[in-house]
Amino acid sequence: MTGPPDSLARWWPRRWLRAPGARLQVPRSGIRVPRRWLRLPRRTVRLRLTLVYGGLFLLSGAALLAITYLLVSRSLPAGPITGRAGAPSVAQPGGVSSGAVFVQARVGNCGFLTGTLGTPAQVAARAQRCLSQQRSLELNQLLTESGIALAIMTVVSIGLGWLVAGRALRKLSTITAAARSISASSLHARLALAGPDDELKELGDTFDGLLARLEAAFGAQRQFVANASHELRTPLARQRTLIEVALAEPQPSVAALQNVCRRVLATGEQQERLIEALLTLARGQRGLDRREPVDLAAITGDVLLSRQPEAELRGLTVAATLRPAPALGDARLAERLAANLVDNAVRHNVAHGTIGVTTGTQAGHAVLSVWNTGPVIPRDQVGGLFQPFQRSAADRTGAGEGQGLGLSIVAAIAEAHGAWLQANALTGGGLVVQAGFPQAADHPPAGVTQDHAAPPPHAAHR
Repeated sequence: MTGPPDSLARWWPRRWLRAPGARLQVPRSGIRVPRRWLRLPRRTVRLRLTLVYGGLFLLSGAALLAITYLLVSRSLPAGPITGRAGAPSVAQPGGVSSGAVFVQARVGNCGFLTGTLGTPAQVAARAQRCLSQQRSLELNQLLTESGIALAIMTVVSIGLGWLVAGRALRKLSTITAAARSISASSLHARLALAGPDDELKELGDTFDGLLARLEAAFGAQRQFVANASHELRTPLARQRTLIEVALAEPQPSVAALQNVCRRVLATGEQQERLIEALLTLARGQRGLDRREPVDLAAITGDVLLSRQPEAELRGLTVAATLRPAPALGDARLAERLAANLVDNAVRHNVAHGTIGVTTGTQAGHAVLSVWNTGPVIPRDQVGGLFQPFQRSAADRTGAGEGQGLGLSIVAAIAEAHGAWLQANALTGGGLVVQAGFPQAADHPPAGVTQDHAAPPPHAAHR
C-alpha cells in the first residue's frame, strides 16, 4: 500500500496515516514558523523610550567620534619633513661622492638614514610618503577602535535605557493596574502615589481626584434613586390604602366612592408632578443642545401673572422690578427656573409676607433675583436646599407642599446654562436667590410693566 486511501486522506490528519519509520518531509514552501514569532513587538512607551535613549546616545557618540577624528587629524603632522643636514664628508667606500648629504628623519615607525640613497629632496619625498601612510594608519585605527567602543556602548545604553524607562514608568503601570481593578464597588480606593512631585505623580493625583468625583457622583445617584423611590412609593401606598378601604366596605355609598376617587386622583396628580420634576431635573443635568436669545424679564412677568391668584389667596405682597435682561439659553428651562423660584417664595413664606422679584443686567450677566420673607433658615442648611429631596426643616415644608426638587431643579438649570447661582439666608427669616445667565448680544424689548419693589432685608451670606 503506497499511500492512504482517498477517503482516509480526506478526513484524517496526515500524521495519523504516516507509515512507521517514514521520513518527515518539509513542505515546499519551507519550514512553518508560528505567526506570533513573526509579529513585531508591541510599541509600548517603554520600548519607544528605550529606542529614543539608544538613538540619542548613538547620535551623540557619532558626533563625538567625528569631532575627535577631526581634532586628531589636525594635530598629526602632514607638512614637509625638516631634517638635519651635515657638512660634506670624506668619500665613502664604493665610489660615493664626497659631497653627499646625510639626512636623518623619523616619523612614528618610519625611520630614514639617508646617505648615498639620493639627494635631500628625494629623501624628503620618501619621508613625506611614509608620513602620509603613518597618518592614515593612525586615523584608521582611531576610527575603528572608536567605532567598536561606540557600538558596545550603544548596546549598553539600550539595556540601561530599558531599565531606566521601566523604572520611570513604574507609576504608570500602577495607575493602569488600578484603573483596571476599579469598579462601582471599589471607587473608594486611591493610588496615593509617593515620590517626587513630577508629571506622573500629578497624573496619579488627578486620577485620585477623578475617583473622588466618581465616588461622590455614584453616591449622590444612589441617594437620589433611594429618595425618588421613597417619594414615589408614598403616593402609591396611599392610593392602595384608599382603594382597599373602599373595597372593604360591604355596601359603600356613591358619595364615599366619589370621595375615594377624588383622593386617588389627587394622589395621581402628585405623582405626575413628581415625575415631571424628575424629568425636568434630568433634562437640566443633561445640558443644552442649543442656545437662543431669551428675556428673563418677559418670562418672569408671565410667571408672576400665573402665580398672582395663589399669592393673593395666601395674603402675600408681590413687589417686582422687571428691567430688560437678555440672556442666552433655553426658554422653557429658564421659565421653569423662574417658576420654581417664585413657587418656592410663595409656598415657604409666612402669613401676609412679602415676595420681591427683580431682573436686570449686571457685569455682563442677565440676573434674576427672588427673595421672600419666611422662617429663619440656619446658614449651614442653605446649601442643602439645592440637593434633591432635601428640606431645611419642618417649617419650610409647610403642609406637605412640594417634592423637595424645586431648588435642585433650579441648580441643574443654572449649571446647564453656565449661569452662576447664589443663595443667602435673610437675618429676619426667609431666603434670597440670585441667578446670573450669560447675557445675549442683542437686547430685545422687554414689554413688561415695571413696578417699584421693596429692597430685600439684610442677607446673611453663607
